[in-house]
Amino acid sequence: QVQLVESGGGLVQAGGSLRLSCAASGRTFSIYAIGWFRQAPGKEREFVTGIGSSATSTYYTDSVKGRFTISRDNAKNTVYLQMNSLKPEDTAVYYCAAAPLYYRGSSRTHDYGYWGQGTQVTVAS
Repeated sequence: QVQLVESGGGLVQAGGSLRLSCAASGRTFSIYAIGWFRQAPGKEREFVTGIGSSATSTYYTDSVKGRFTISRDNAKNTVYLQMNSLKPEDTAVYYCAAAPLYYRGSSRTHDYGYWGQGTQVTVAS
C-alpha cells in the first residue's frame, strides 16, 4: 500500500507558474513509477507526465513538453511537477498516481493502482 497526497494547486494567471507536490507514505516509494494525470470538467482523465525510478526516465504528453518538468526526491518520498508558462487549457484537477516500475511512462489510468485525491489548478486568461 502507498498513500499519495497532492498539494500546490491554486489560481494563477496565464503565463505563470505553479509547483505541485505528490507526497507518498507507506511502502518503499522508490519502487514505484509515478504519473501525473489531469481531468478537466466534462473531459476524461488524461496523462500529463510520468517518471521512473530516476530522472533519466521521464515522459511527457506533447501539450506540456518544454513547459512542465517532473522530478522526484526519493529521500523525501516526493514527486514534483513544475509547471511553467501555464495556459487556460491547463485548468484541471491534477492527480498523482503510482504504478509498478515496469509501467513507467504509461499513459493508461488502469496501470496505476494508487491515486491521490487531486489538487485543483486554475489558470485565468
